[in-house]
Amino acid sequence: MKTSKRLEHAITKLYNAFHNNQLHPDCCIQCAVGNICDHTDTWKLLTIGHGSLQLSYLGTLNQNFGRKIFGYTPLELLQIEAEFLKGCGYSLPITKTSSRPKNPKDKALQFNGLCRVVALLCKFDNVPNVMEISKLFEVEHNSPKYQLQF
Repeated sequence: MKTSKRLEHAITKLYNAFHNNQLHPDCCIQCAVGNICDHTDTWKLLTIGHGSLQLSYLGTLNQNFGRKIFGYTPLELLQIEAEFLKGCGYSLPITKTSSRPKNPKDKALQFNGLCRVVALLCKFDNVPNVMEISKLFEVEHNSPKYQLQF
């Protein structure tokens, strides 16, 4: 399957962060977008609050000028972060009274968040979800419809 460079880079960064224990939803440089943006926190200036889909004034300016940050528009970055946080069990936007997971470093929670992020990244690039494996179990005439490819 042909994918874009931005998709490959984002998935590689998230994969490495997950396996190197550098993924943390409460930290703006170790969250999904923080990792995609090479462990920088400047992306947080694009939003009015963590987990919000509302662009700040600076975010709106960058969005309207067509600026891309590591290949993604400001609004796409906010959507990525929101999906990650929702997948990790946060209620959005994050406030003092928002529900949060007890252990945000839990690998199962992080994996759930990453699955949602990867699905969104694939949707942005109009490619099938690379983490979707259910099609491997589809059968046609008592034979597998699709073959494993490595």
